[in-house]
Amino acid sequence: MKNQLLFFLIFCFISLSAQQSFNVRSLEDERKVALAAIEETNRLIKENKLTTSNALNRLSLLGQQINARKNSIRLLNKEISSLEENIRIKELQIKSFEKELDAKKQQYAASLKKMYLYKNKQENLMFILSSKTLTQSYHRMMYLKTFSEWQKKQTEKIIEKQNVIKIEKEKLVAQRKNKTNLLDERKTEENLLNTEEANQKEEVRTLEKNQKKLQDDLAAKQRQANALSREIDRIIAEEVSKAAKAAKTTTSETRKAETKGGYAMTEKERVLSSTFAGNKGRLPYPVRGTYKVVGYFGVNKHKELKNIETNNNGIDIQTTSGNEAIAVFEGVVSRVFTFPGYNNSIIIRHGNYLTFYANLDQVYVKQGDRVNTRQPIGKIYTDIDKGNSTMLHFEIRKEETKLNPLEWIR
Repeated sequence: MKNQLLFFLIFCFISLSAQQSFNVRSLEDERKVALAAIEETNRLIKENKLTTSNALNRLSLLGQQINARKNSIRLLNKEISSLEENIRIKELQIKSFEKELDAKKQQYAASLKKMYLYKNKQENLMFILSSKTLTQSYHRMMYLKTFSEWQKKQTEKIIEKQNVIKIEKEKLVAQRKNKTNLLDERKTEENLLNTEEANQKEEVRTLEKNQKKLQDDLAAKQRQANALSREIDRIIAEEVSKAAKAAKTTTSETRKAETKGGYAMTEKERVLSSTFAGNKGRLPYPVRGTYKVVGYFGVNKHKELKNIETNNNGIDIQTTSGNEAIAVFEGVVSRVFTFPGYNNSIIIRHGNYLTFYANLDQVYVKQGDRVNTRQPIGKIYTDIDKGNSTMLHFEIRKEETKLNPLEWIR
């Protein structure tokens, strides 16, 4: 009964140890992702020097850097806690193994003692020869053989268990060393967090001193954004009008609008529109490589700067110099045009959905081109007057309705 209980406890310890090891590895992987995010943000911050024009974008990056650092520290704390639990389980496991080893040693010693006492009375050969019958002689011989094999196996088991304990103790030493390293790493991360929070506060103080200039700059940007929105509305209305005329005059294909006054689609466009809608939440980001969203859809009040508010019809994505914009879904290039403050812009139609890409330095497509998902469509503009900012403005619309891109891309 004692042996069964011991084996059960050992099994429980091994299962718990395996689960804890999995938890630690999972947290390690999660923390690597968090550190990679910090590294990407650091790269973008270093590339973009602070100017009034890109101040809010830099503050957004700094905020994301701080949040990512806090997440890294949170994961470190969880990892340390899991490791401490793993160490506790490992210590109990070793104690259990040592108890099992002691039990085996005592059992082995007792059997040897009995055999020794018996051998004092009679030698093995005499023990066999003194048998009264041949059958008894055979049984005694088999008994001695079995006992000898048992002794050998017990010796092997004791040695094996000793090796297991040695290995487990080595693992325990490694876990304790790992814990020490994690504690040191946490201290480093906490120091970096303090530095980053101090940098953020310093930049906020600098901007507060120049708040009038910042507000004037934001007002100018908002006027540009409103003018761009009106231009997109005009282009959409123009296309709706053309499609409506085509629906009346063309007999080769049927065009039908989803809503009254909407864009009249062909059968292929209706299928494309339905497929686009079915991919909500699964569309790729319109850039590759290193990037961060720094401008968010809708009306946003700034956390650090009082009385600062922005209104965005899409999202702004900060990336690295030389990066390209890519199509988030297959479609047809509806329009390529330039606009003040947004350089080259592209509209791609996906049935009655449209995606809009602005602030391009070079354009790789032309009006009427069919594009595939993830196809590069242009090189994003790097503005040296705005601290080397490389920013893509991206929007999604259904007809004239503006949609939040972050609900569509992943």
